[in-house]
Amino acid sequence: MSQSVPSAFGSLGVSAPLLRDLTKAGLIEPTPIQTQAIPAALQGLDVLGCAQTGTGKTAAFVIPMIERLADAPKGRPRGLILVPTRELAFQIQAVVDQLGRSQRVFAAPIVGGSDMQAQVRGLRQRPDVLVATPGRLLDHMWQGTIHLTHLQIVVLDEADRMLDMGFAPQLNQIIDALPEHRQTLLFSATLPANLDDLARMSLKDPVRALVAKRATPVAGVTHTLHHTTPSDKTSLLLSLLKDSGETVLVFTRTKHRADRLGETLERVGHRVAVLHGGRRLSQRRTALEGFRRGRYRVLVATDLAGRGLDVANIGHVINYDLPHIPEDYVHRIGRTARMNAVGSATSFVTVEDSRSLLAIEKLLGKSVPRAAGSPHPPRPHPNSGPSWQRPTTGHEAHRPDRPRRFITGRPQGNSRPTPFGR
Repeated sequence: MSQSVPSAFGSLGVSAPLLRDLTKAGLIEPTPIQTQAIPAALQGLDVLGCAQTGTGKTAAFVIPMIERLADAPKGRPRGLILVPTRELAFQIQAVVDQLGRSQRVFAAPIVGGSDMQAQVRGLRQRPDVLVATPGRLLDHMWQGTIHLTHLQIVVLDEADRMLDMGFAPQLNQIIDALPEHRQTLLFSATLPANLDDLARMSLKDPVRALVAKRATPVAGVTHTLHHTTPSDKTSLLLSLLKDSGETVLVFTRTKHRADRLGETLERVGHRVAVLHGGRRLSQRRTALEGFRRGRYRVLVATDLAGRGLDVANIGHVINYDLPHIPEDYVHRIGRTARMNAVGSATSFVTVEDSRSLLAIEKLLGKSVPRAAGSPHPPRPHPNSGPSWQRPTTGHEAHRPDRPRRFITGRPQGNSRPTPFGR
């Protein structure tokens, strides 16, 4: 065994049994977010962590959670990890089980779309950690099959994404039911303004591990764009797929378009899978695992696949539809060039996307290079782009269509929870 292993993670305070499991998993040198977050978390302090996608945030909270729960009393879950999507829950569960093997720390997924009674049977196996989506966790809390009073460590992962997806009311209810004396770790890829309320509500004097304060693309990505029309997008995509043998992740804006595009690619002979929130959990798991294992070369997905998911060696990310929210562009292209690798990101830009492109370039601080042979952009129409980016006049100026903001305090009326398990 290389002598560099103990001096790397070992210098952060990681124990010998966990060092062995880290080495087996191929984790040798800690990343910057891990270096900043792990020592504070091992001391039992609250942590607010922010880093680019693909920089090792999962291990930054799983490692200290395993260490602190290794000697905790068994019989009830002592750790909770809240995530926005089912796919991310299964991914993190696998990481906990892999790194917690020597310490005998195991996790159970609590997600929507799965058999509720099967999850109850899984809870009888006395997992140490629950990896849950907010809605299904609340279902169990209301039915009395999960109580939160014995939790020692709580992690809010991809917190900004949970707010974007409208989980603010559920987070309010869950946080209200947590024990007062606990350790909380909040990790996010960005620090939007609406995250401040969640941080104040859930963290106590947190240590800040801020590797990136805004959505910053990883350095290994080569960006290009093609100016095109909606009717020419598919032929352009087929041309790009024909010219390259890389593994490709294609993002669309809607579920319906993802399905149609997947059918088209399959008809012309591509090994393709489709991933979006309208598919059954079994279909989503089959698509993701097939893509991860190389059964499918192309994965067509909505922004469900834009955050947190770790699939090695994705060579090319293609934005078939440009995202409306500029930060989503950074999260999408972060699926390639992970952990200091290199990759390509190509975006199809129509005249309707002109203002979205400007917002993305403003966030990046530079222009996205135009691909060789791509035509110059046409002049945008004044009312092109999503409604929230268009110029407002009259009464519209007083009622902008704004993204959902985090709801501070407790839910009102009948939505206020009882103190579960207290």
